[in-house]
Formats: sequence, structure tokens, C-alpha cells
Amino acid sequence: MKTVYLIIALLMVSPVRAEMPDWEDYQQVLVHVKPGQKHGVKLNLVDYQAIIENGSLERAYQTVSRFDVRQLQSREQRLAFYINAYNILALKMVADHLPLDSIKDIGSLFSPVWDKPAGSIGGKSVTLGDIEHRILRPMGEPRIHLAIVCASVSCPDLRTEVYRADKLSQQLDDQASRFLHNAGKGLRLADGIIRVSKIFDWFEEDFAKTGGVAAFIHRYRPNLERWPVKANLPYDWSLNGVQ
Repeated sequence: MKTVYLIIALLMVSPVRAEMPDWEDYQQVLVHVKPGQKHGVKLNLVDYQAIIENGSLERAYQTVSRFDVRQLQSREQRLAFYINAYNILALKMVADHLPLDSIKDIGSLFSPVWDKPAGSIGGKSVTLGDIEHRILRPMGEPRIHLAIVCASVSCPDLRTEVYRADKLSQQLDDQASRFLHNAGKGLRLADGIIRVSKIFDWFEEDFAKTGGVAAFIHRYRPNLERWPVKANLPYDWSLNGVQ
């Protein structure tokens, strides 16, 4: 009986294993993401100087860097964690190299920014490409492409709330809808053609798994005519920072 009581006592004082990190510091980063306009495109702009000066970005990065990813239990937890991690590391890449006109300026033709070390997760060095292509894409969720943000005008907007496993599908649907209702970078009607972001060309195979690009678009824009779809809107790689 004493052994039973001892086990119960140990369980009561043992720390509860967290399945997701505390995203409070990242939410403080997102306070400095505000609606605006750049090059005639409506988007959420990031005040990089503010998140550097107040330390919120560095604290958010430390949360990701130190978190033990083995604690992630479900697919939704893994998706939410790595979407947040990608966005934090993209912000960090920009912050570490300011002043910049574009995140692509960090790299070169033969050594693109996506292949450069962006930081660490769980103590292991990663690139933005590692997170996108080796972790997120294999999970088979095409909506990630409308949630991870490469710090550019034509990218999907950086969401002003943290992605969370318990409401992830709702958040991803909202991201997709917002993007496809933004004529500046997501979808534009012209001369009987539905012109959409080049994202749908670059990652066409991912959308094919859920019925194809056209079916995906009509899921969020059901009242559109069944016009041909071309993924050829100009892509503006200018930084998504406040001017």
C-alpha cells in the first residue's frame, strides 16, 4: 500500500508533459503585424524594428529552438507547430539581415535563402526549405502553402494569431479564403480567366491530392464561373515590412 501511495505522490508532483509550447511570446510578435498596403497590394505588414527592439521575436525563436518536438502527439499539433516555426524563422532571417529589399537578397542564384541555416528546432539546425519540403509537405495538407509566409508582398498574409492544433482546420480555411479573395496577390478575374498566384503552379502536385487546383479554388470561391485557371499572377518578392 505504501508503494501505491508513493507512486501517486510522485505523479502528483511530476511536471505535466506539455504537448505544445507556450506561444505567448510569438503572439507578442504578432501584435506588430498590421493591415496595410504596399505596391498597390493589400497585405499584413510587419514592423520588424519593433519586434527586434522589444525582444519578442528573439524570445519566440528561443521557444521554438528549445522545444522537444517529440512531445507533439497528433498530426494537427505537428502541423501547427511547424507552421508557426517556419513563420518565426522566416521573420528571424529577415531581422538578422536588415536592411533588406527582399528575403531573397539573403541568398543567391546558386545558394538560395531557403537552403541557408535559419536557426534551430529542438537543438537541430534547419533551413526554411527543410521545414517546408521535408516536414510540412509530406503531411499531405496543401493549405500549408497559404499559411507559411516567406516575408514577401505576394506571400499569403502573416496571420495575426498563433496557429493552434485545436482550431487548425478553421484557421487554414480562413487563410485560404482570405488569400483567394485578395485580388492583389491571390486571385484575379480577367478576360474569362481565373488568374491565381504562382503558388498554385509551384505546388500543383500538393493540390492534386485534394482534387486539383481548380477544385480547391472553387471550394473557397464557389460562385465563380467555371473559367480556365492560370497560375500566373506576378509575384512580388518585396519585403512585407512597414515602410
